[in-house]
Amino acid sequence: MLAEQIHEREGGSALLKRFTKFEALHQVIQEYYVHAFSPEIIHALQFVRESKLAAELLSKYAKASGEEKNKVEFSESRFQTNLLYIQKNFEVALSSLKLTRNHVLFIDGIDIRPSSIPYDEYIDCIKGLANAVWEINNDFFPSIRDTRGRMRAVLLIRPDIYVSLGLQNQNTKIRDNPVLLDWGTTYRDHRSSDLFRMADQILRRQQPNHPTLNPGDCWDHYFPWDPPTEEVKYEKRSSFISFLRFALYRPRDIVTMLTMLQDQFVHESADQTRVFSQADFDNATFRRNYADYLLGEVKDQLSFYYSGQDYESFLKFFEYLHGKNKFSYSEYAHAFDLHSNFLGNSGRPIPKFMTSKERFLQFLYELNVICYFEHTEHHDRFIHWCFIDRTYSNIAPKVKTDTEYEIFYGMAKALNTGTKFRTGVAEPRSHRGAQRGKKH
Repeated sequence: MLAEQIHEREGGSALLKRFTKFEALHQVIQEYYVHAFSPEIIHALQFVRESKLAAELLSKYAKASGEEKNKVEFSESRFQTNLLYIQKNFEVALSSLKLTRNHVLFIDGIDIRPSSIPYDEYIDCIKGLANAVWEINNDFFPSIRDTRGRMRAVLLIRPDIYVSLGLQNQNTKIRDNPVLLDWGTTYRDHRSSDLFRMADQILRRQQPNHPTLNPGDCWDHYFPWDPPTEEVKYEKRSSFISFLRFALYRPRDIVTMLTMLQDQFVHESADQTRVFSQADFDNATFRRNYADYLLGEVKDQLSFYYSGQDYESFLKFFEYLHGKNKFSYSEYAHAFDLHSNFLGNSGRPIPKFMTSKERFLQFLYELNVICYFEHTEHHDRFIHWCFIDRTYSNIAPKVKTDTEYEIFYGMAKALNTGTKFRTGVAEPRSHRGAQRGKKH
């Protein structure tokens, strides 16, 4: 995939004329894929699976270019030998290049585990892939000298999955190689954040006069309201704070809210000149749809490790909070015990993440379902979210026990929290009114 990207971006046929070893490699790829190579992992893996044919083609063009003199035999049974020969030819061809640009191969899509592959086997696959990326970036690519452009492979992976791989020297790898994507900001400084600029840019690029608009103009036009008053000194208050309160500081959260508001606007309003209001943002349908989106994100994350039944057990827990959005550790422990009793009495297996109170509390924190609070001696309150506390040196922050907790605002409606429910069965109001004065 890197070889074909280099061919396309570094001059095509002009590049091949200058570097005969790379030209031979390009011809092999073209013949193998019948001049129809598609830059996707699944197609590239065909080259590996049919290692005998791939090695024979490499040998054929190496001889034609004069790079190889002796005849080399390959067989289906010597798979590892074939792979080493393929690897060597790629390394020789890529090392011969004098690149003018940097070339990066991003490997995405590994965060979703196919249901047909057991978790342990899939983790082994990803671990092998991570080690391969580490090796090629640290052993091979740096060895290429006298070239202005460099090559690199980048594995896009969630922090929780990275931690579960159990790689050697994890701390060294995470500090010296990865880029931790951090869109964090504060309410006070949100107007200068990358997240706000991204949202404003989406709106601004749709305007015919966008070159004349100042940063923030489009956002203030479409969402002209101030958030509820809070004890925060803002550089400039704006409605974007409302969006931040319901986002995990990810671009897709902001984009999802904008898309849902737009869909709701088109469906409900005939006035196409009207802008959005606080009432639109507080609309129950919008809040419910967005909460379902966030819960869907949690479900996708859980599906990497656990079964659908485990997910149902996860959802069941919140019923035992009786609608509480904020709760103490003792209230959490009581709900956990009630839920554990339910699982035991119903014969359901206890998910691995619910084997203890502490483990499940950490699990909820890592999913960003809950935050926890700390108080200073001056009674100042600090809120801790996993996605905010995560750093290079603390890739898996730990939750604090024996304190107070709160469920993420945006997810509350999907988990049926935020409104306290009474235990027991209450009579309908009309029935109580009709029967007033009678004994039951």
